[in-house]
Amino acid sequence: MKTVFDKTTRDELISRIDTVNENSQNEWGKMSVYQALKHCTLWDEWIQSNKNNNQAFIGRLFGRMALKKILKNEAPLARNTPTLSELKVKETNGDIASEKKKWIALINEYVHFSNPGFVHPFFGKMTKEQVGQVAYKLTTICGNLIVRSAFLWCLKWS
Repeated sequence: MKTVFDKTTRDELISRIDTVNENSQNEWGKMSVYQALKHCTLWDEWIQSNKNNNQAFIGRLFGRMALKKILKNEAPLARNTPTLSELKVKETNGDIASEKKKWIALINEYVHFSNPGFVHPFFGKMTKEQVGQVAYKLTTICGNLIVRSAFLWCLKWS
């Protein structure tokens, strides 16, 4: 499975992000281009931080099963997959170029990833390999949110 810890995969994701502009259209969900970009930068900032997270009770019951299901194959995340409230973006307009630049820098930072005790509030403690695979899937989905023609080929998970 692809992971953001692989340089070739990071380069592929960055080239996709580079195609995003203010005329890009939402291909996957309800977010505006800016909201999708901001959501992705918030995710990458959060996952790379050394912030202590606690696993929610519901996650203790179902988190491992859900993570296993998500990572069992290359299939993209399902539509309307829940997100953490702190990663939801309310403002619909902002500086797209700046957010792209920030997101690309965060993608490049995965080469220095060092958060061995990362605990996802739902999935629980995750290995570096799991973090890399989930980050890849989320980055790909965010790309599908905001680029119509440039990302259509990435929906084919061969």
